[in-house]
Amino acid sequence: MTPTAPRIDAVFDLDALLTDEERDWQQRARRFAQERILPVIEEDFEQKHFRRELVRELGELGFLGMHLTGYGCAGAGAVSYGLVCLELEAADSGWRTLVSVQGSLAMSAIHKYGSEEQKQRWLPGMAKGELIGCFALTEPQGGSDPAAMTTTARRDGDEWVLDGAKRWIGLASLADVAVVWARVDDPTGSFGSGAKAVRGFLVPTSTPGFVATPIDGKLSMRASVQCDIALDGVRVPADAMLPGASGLSGPFGCLNEARYGIVWGAMGAARSCLEAALDRSTSREVFGKPIGANQLIQAKLADMFVEVEKGILLALHLGRLKERGALTPAQVSVGKLNSVREALEIAHQARAILGGDGITNEFPVMRHAANLESVRTYEGTDEIHQLVLGRELTGLNAF
Repeated sequence: MTPTAPRIDAVFDLDALLTDEERDWQQRARRFAQERILPVIEEDFEQKHFRRELVRELGELGFLGMHLTGYGCAGAGAVSYGLVCLELEAADSGWRTLVSVQGSLAMSAIHKYGSEEQKQRWLPGMAKGELIGCFALTEPQGGSDPAAMTTTARRDGDEWVLDGAKRWIGLASLADVAVVWARVDDPTGSFGSGAKAVRGFLVPTSTPGFVATPIDGKLSMRASVQCDIALDGVRVPADAMLPGASGLSGPFGCLNEARYGIVWGAMGAARSCLEAALDRSTSREVFGKPIGANQLIQAKLADMFVEVEKGILLALHLGRLKERGALTPAQVSVGKLNSVREALEIAHQARAILGGDGITNEFPVMRHAANLESVRTYEGTDEIHQLVLGRELTGLNAF
C-alpha cells in the first residue's frame, strides 16, 4: 500500500527533483511514520513513553546510520537521508532525533574517528538497531560552550579514568555505548594537541561509575529520552579512545551531520502543521462558510506553504552540496537556523487557524510546537548559528 502523499505536494512538484531511489527511501519512511508512529504518538507523548521495540524496526528498514558506508550501513545519499528525517519528524521530532543521535552523532563519531576494531565491534549492531549509542558532549554548565568542558580523562596505567557530568544526552539511559568527550591531561601532546586536549572515548554504559538518569518534567520531546550522565571514576581500557579525533573539531564534525538532518526534519514538522491547518480550514464552518474561504485564512495558509517549500528547497540544495563534498558548516547553519525558526512560526500560525481546538491533542500542532522548542535549542541555538553566519559574513569572531 502506498502511503498517502501530503496535499501540498500537488502544488509544488518536488518529486520531479528527486531520483527513484530517493523517492523510495521517502516512501518507506512515510509508511513507517504513518503505520507505526502516528497511531500511538499522542498517547506516547502524554504518557512520556518511548517505544524501544521500534528501534530494531528502524534498523531493519536501513534508517540507522544510513548515510554511512560499510559495517551494515546502507550507504545512502545525503538527500535520501534528509527525506527520511523529514518524514519521521512529520510524525514526531523525537523519532527523527533518535535517528540523528544514533546515526549522525554516535555512529558517525565511530565511523569518522574510530579504529577498525571499534568500528567492527559497534557499528553493525547499531545499524541493525540491536545496539543503541549516545553522544555525551553537552555539560550542565557549558551549554553552547563546549570549550568550557570540565569532564576529564586521566591515564592510570593501561586505563583511562573519566570523571565529570553531562546533561541533555539523548538515549543515554537506553544506550549500550556512550561516546564521551573529555579533556585529557596531556602536557606532552602524546594524545592530542597538548595539555587539556579534548578527546572522545567509547564507554560501555554497563561500566561501573557510569550512571544515566532520564530527565523528568519535560514539556517537550516527551516521547523521547534525554538524560543526565554522571561519570564517577569510570575506567575504560587504553584502546577506548577514538584515535582519529583530537580537539573540538571531532565532536563538531558530528554535530554538523546532525544539524543537516534537522534542516530536513523541521520542515517535516512544519508540513504536518500546515496540513492540519489546511484540513481544518475546509472542514470548519463559521458564519455560514468554511473558514478557508476567508481572505485572512488563505493568506496565512499561502505564507505557511511558501515557507515550507522554501525550506525544503534549501534542504535539497544543501543535500546536493553535501553529496558533492562541498557543504560548509556555515551553509548548514543557514539551513538549521531557517528551518527551525520558520517551522515554529508555521506551528504558531496553524494553532491560530485551529482556534481553541488547536491546543488539544486532536491535532498534532501543539506537540510539534513544543518539540520544536527543543530542536531550536539543541545542535546550536538560533544565536549560535547567527554568530556563525555573522563571522562568515564579516570575518570577525563575536563568540
